[in-house]
Amino acid sequence: MGKIKDDLNAAMERDPAARSKLEVFFTYPGFRALYKYRIAHWFYNHKMKFIASVISKRARFKTGVEIHPAAKIGRGVFIDHGSGVVIGETAEIGNNVTIYQGVTLGGTGKDTGKRHPTIEDDVMISAGAKVLGPFTVGKGSKIGAGSVVLKEVPPYSTVVGVPGRIVKMHDKKVCENLDQVKSPDPILEELRRLNKRIETLEDELKVRSCKYTITNEDNCVSDEIVEEKGRIDTEIYESDGE
Repeated sequence: MGKIKDDLNAAMERDPAARSKLEVFFTYPGFRALYKYRIAHWFYNHKMKFIASVISKRARFKTGVEIHPAAKIGRGVFIDHGSGVVIGETAEIGNNVTIYQGVTLGGTGKDTGKRHPTIEDDVMISAGAKVLGPFTVGKGSKIGAGSVVLKEVPPYSTVVGVPGRIVKMHDKKVCENLDQVKSPDPILEELRRLNKRIETLEDELKVRSCKYTITNEDNCVSDEIVEEKGRIDTEIYESDGE
């Protein structure tokens, strides 16, 4: 009962639309899913796995939230809206975690044993984010909307993009731009680097061509970094030729 009360309090504290605990208890799908999960988890731990599975599947049908009864979930967890949330069998979630709609805490294959992420205390996972694999998301971290996180996240970090990249750590920006619309893009970075090399070759060969490219858009990688990567590639190419 203590965990259920903490879940109720979490919804009241973090959702400005929540008007009463009674409303949260009977109408919030995220809370209802957690409530049913805690019942199913009790049955699962007492070797009554079929009953646990039935409760879990009924909860998924009614709430749109799928939580495996074997998952470990702490106190004060708030699942906002809830629709499309999936929490895998070996996932572990700490206290005071906030999860928005469409989040997946899943695995990356058919491995046995620990294959889902561990979410430490005070983490926020935004809408549509996918956290895939048996690694840890550190305490106090934030996962941006739509991000795909495939590797460990240090405590108090902010991760955005596909694949997820750390753009802020311990309140210090790793990248100058924290706008999720212009978040770091490794593919665009590589295209910019290649475009820079092509421009250099064209200048040396005195070839006239259109200089417009989508990679000229603002990005977190500076021209100096692109030039440095190009210089290193040129040195490697020349050394291979020798």
